Amino acid sequence: MKNYFSSDFKLGVLGGGQLGKMLLAETQKYDIYTAILDGSNDAPCAQICNEFHLGNLMDFDDVYKFGKTVDVLTIEIEHVNVNALEKLEAEGIKVYPSSKTLRKIQNKATQKLFFQDHNIPTAEFSRFAFSSEINEALKHGGLSLPFVWKSAQFGYDGTGVKIIKSENDLINLPHGECITEQLIPFKNELAVIVARNPSGEIKTYPVVEMEFHPEANQVEYVICPARIDEKVAKKAQEVALKVADSFKHVGLLAVEMFQTEEDEIIVNEVAPRTHNSGHYSIEASYTSQFEQHLRTVLDLPLGNTQNKVAGIMVNLVGEEGYNGDVIYENIENIMKIDGVTPHIYGKKQTRPFRKMGHVTIINKDINKAREIAAEVKKTIKVISK
Repeated sequence: MKNYFSSDFKLGVLGGGQLGKMLLAETQKYDIYTAILDGSNDAPCAQICNEFHLGNLMDFDDVYKFGKTVDVLTIEIEHVNVNALEKLEAEGIKVYPSSKTLRKIQNKATQKLFFQDHNIPTAEFSRFAFSSEINEALKHGGLSLPFVWKSAQFGYDGTGVKIIKSENDLINLPHGECITEQLIPFKNELAVIVARNPSGEIKTYPVVEMEFHPEANQVEYVICPARIDEKVAKKAQEVALKVADSFKHVGLLAVEMFQTEEDEIIVNEVAPRTHNSGHYSIEASYTSQFEQHLRTVLDLPLGNTQNKVAGIMVNLVGEEGYNGDVIYENIENIMKIDGVTPHIYGKKQTRPFRKMGHVTIINKDINKAREIAAEVKKTIKVISK
């Protein structure tokens, strides 16, 4: 095995946001030298990595040149230049996840077609080159209200997704390539994180349940383990394993799903990286998702994915009406509560609904943890001066 620890080995990460920052806590634990490429000198990773490179993640030359300086290249965001990754792979650089996988996942239309081709259960959908074509489809009966509109590329954290209930909701939609999906009546939104290394070792984390903010379309609470029937949980894990196997994915794959009224599992979409739905694992699991990501891309043995205790994650997002230098109001009050750990991402400027941090609540009793989570949500506010 290659010596990754306290050596001249260099791990490259595309993206320097909060996911990268939490990954760096693990590289520092193992003394693995890390280089980061990001488009902003103020990125959360900028001051704490071994080596910081300023560059555009979507620019071929920036990504290619950076990739040539590292031994293994991974990502903390999927919006990266895939052509550069393909060239790096051809020249012997190990890239995880692979350019082939990223190409399929980056575009939601391509992702949905992949699910169809591999018999992965997913909502019925239509693909449009331009959003203006949706009006035509509605007129001619090819599409009926209500439905979900999704931008094919560059959607994240609730942007690029909208429920369309009337033709008025189509006004001001971005013009580019998009998909529309059948609106699925569901009991729960679930997610499963799958870890797979190049040797083919594969493990799933427990199923988590996600509660969403009704307006921002962002996750407010992630609850682990999900409060669902064991048979449904087993089915969700089996579907997630099938998805990861179909992609031949290396790294972490977060599979977001719906549990229908009939307890069927429908795949919504996937993210080929560490994910918001796994943040609880830092405090609640034997192996956090960030340590596991490191283990996967370095082809090390995978860690135990089970929970030590029940965990709930509350997202900290900027309050409406506040822009500017951030203040975490009442943070000391939540820190008085047993089992509560805040994580601050290092973004100096807040704005409405911007992800600024998260709080983990751990407890032996999931219902008690959920009560405390509601108290935390009510108490801490992300505002500005």
